Amino acid sequence: MNDTIRKSKQRRWSESKAHSSWQIFKIMAEFVDGFEALAKIGPCISVFGSARTQPGHPHYELTVQISKRLAEEGFGIISGGGPGIMEAANKGAQLGSGKSVGLNIDLPFEQHSNPFIDRDANLDFDYFFVRKVMFTKYSQGFVMMPGGFGTMDEFFEVITLIQTGKMLQVPLILVGADYWSGLVAWMQDIMLKQASNISPEDLDLLKIADTPEEVVAHVLEFYTRHPLQPNF
Repeated sequence: MNDTIRKSKQRRWSESKAHSSWQIFKIMAEFVDGFEALAKIGPCISVFGSARTQPGHPHYELTVQISKRLAEEGFGIISGGGPGIMEAANKGAQLGSGKSVGLNIDLPFEQHSNPFIDRDANLDFDYFFVRKVMFTKYSQGFVMMPGGFGTMDEFFEVITLIQTGKMLQVPLILVGADYWSGLVAWMQDIMLKQASNISPEDLDLLKIADTPEEVVAHVLEFYTRHPLQPNF
């Protein structure tokens, strides 16, 4: 190996196998804890969005109302457990007397559990991929509020799993036409029409909405045509 390439000072390559073997047990423990906690909750909707959105911001208050209305219809609400849109989702769940679930991730910045999560449904994760499995396995719908890279990652994860048949089709709702229309137009014009990298029906997997009423109506209408069941 070129001597100019900087090597890790934290762990020698010879130590990697032993470390990875022990890491497997930590990963398994996160899966077991998540499965045991979430399997008993029932139908839920996951709400994604920015951790940076403050109380009083229109996106925050809209999230509260959407989550409240969904909770009143009998759905638990799952969020990433942190501040911003995640906090708003959990707050709305409690206002609607629904189950309020937080799947928190340990980060070096901006992430701490919000105060609106039910005590028996507040889970902490070290691994993003384990946390993603919990979202996709136990959610019967996804509400995407405006957010950053993490929200985009979650959106494309979900739509890819549905498109490839790795999970059942569920409502996938982008809230805020002014925020999401540019992305959807790019997918239509570039990914579909120009490059033919997706199929026309792939865009039917998502819906844009602007109000709590539109979100709830789409979820309820979807489940008049599809059974409400675990994803995988």
